[in-house]
Amino acid sequence: MLRRSALLVLASLATACTTGPAYRPPAAVQLGVPDAWSVPTPDATRADLGRWWARFDDPLLTRLVEDAAGTNLDIGQAVARLRQAREQLVQSRASLFPQVSASGSYSRLEVLRGGGGTTTLPDGTIVTRTAGASNSFSVGGDASYQTDLFGGVRSGIAASRATLEATGYDYATVLLSVQSEVARNYLTARLAQAQLANARASIALQDDNLEIAGFRVQAGLVSSLDVEQARTARAQTAAQLPAIEQSLSAAVARLGVLTGRAPGALRAEMATVAPIPQGDARIGTGIPADTLRQRPDILSAERSLAAATAQIGVATAQLYPALNLGGSIDTNATSFTALTDIVNGRLFASVAQTIFDGGRLRAQVRGQRAAADAAFLNYKQTVLTALEDVENAIVAVDTATAREREFTVAADAARNFALLSRLQYRSGLTDFTTLNQAEASLLSAQNGVVQARADRATALVQLMTALGGGWDATTIPDPVTAPTPDRSVYTKER
Repeated sequence: MLRRSALLVLASLATACTTGPAYRPPAAVQLGVPDAWSVPTPDATRADLGRWWARFDDPLLTRLVEDAAGTNLDIGQAVARLRQAREQLVQSRASLFPQVSASGSYSRLEVLRGGGGTTTLPDGTIVTRTAGASNSFSVGGDASYQTDLFGGVRSGIAASRATLEATGYDYATVLLSVQSEVARNYLTARLAQAQLANARASIALQDDNLEIAGFRVQAGLVSSLDVEQARTARAQTAAQLPAIEQSLSAAVARLGVLTGRAPGALRAEMATVAPIPQGDARIGTGIPADTLRQRPDILSAERSLAAATAQIGVATAQLYPALNLGGSIDTNATSFTALTDIVNGRLFASVAQTIFDGGRLRAQVRGQRAAADAAFLNYKQTVLTALEDVENAIVAVDTATAREREFTVAADAARNFALLSRLQYRSGLTDFTTLNQAEASLLSAQNGVVQARADRATALVQLMTALGGGWDATTIPDPVTAPTPDRSVYTKER
């Protein structure tokens, strides 16, 4: 009998099949990926962007970006989600194996009043009373197994595995985002320092102009109108300082938080003025299809589509019969040493099939198909958005470079204009309005240069991150050995 039951189980497992659609990744042409970029691009050879921040040749920037990879709290949360996804895969795999449980019990019957003999109850039942006490021991074990006849469990495992892979790519996406945000805030801080330097240099010149205007008024050469114009110009320039200082403070505070520290942790280190770092613009963008293979958010969207497709199989398997196999073994005795005298065993099998559920199970299948459709559209949108990011970054680099070139010419001309106007005003050959306009033009052109320089560096960061630089498979931590926070901070042992 047991042999026949075993053969029945093996036969049922051998005929197991998988329901639901078989997944295959969409081709690039199905996602709307063009053969080439629609804007002029650098050479077609793809650059190595593994450590793109090192291209800026700024030691402090390099250290901050690399520190953030280990201390940023968003990255830490991504690691925790990765560990959680791994445990979900373990749970899904556990459904392939039988569940075995054991139980044991002990009871003691003590006669608290009366002795031996019999007692007739009002309903006529005769109860035998035994003097003293009696013990009862029982030990048992149960095993149950739900066969995966129609592949529901295997589809669930495939979905969990794809979700784990997607979570790993999500970690890489967070890592890349944090690295670029550190770089952007660092550039913002250096831009603010350059703007402060320009404003303070302009204020120094305007102080000198105010002094010259005062001397000329005292000499009776001009009216007090020149002094008032000088005071107005100086006050307007000085009024720009608080806003620039606020921008600098916010950027430095953000850098502290991005590296997992207090907002003011980097103020002393960032107080040393440094120029805006300029990266190497010779970046090969390759072809659009390269972005599909390198961007972690695209890879994550593709794995999410695979998981959603596998969930269709999970839902479809619920439409078919479920075969459960099981067995139990138990023994009872009045003494512990006699437990093995009589042992009982039992095998059982059951088949369950839903006959009517108001369309709930089929609605689940349709719902999972709709979820897969949404995942595909999200995948396609992620691809197109990534291509958009690359093209916008290419244009931003080119336009910022052009603006920096023109502002450099304008700043040089404005510097000469201001110098000549100051000399002529000292000699009485021009009025103060001309000098004031020259000083304002110089400050505007100088700010234009540093702004365009910062925009160019920021566009380079945008391009390198849009191309998927800053991560590879080795950067995704192993969820088994990934570091965990100190749980004693928020838990207490009991």
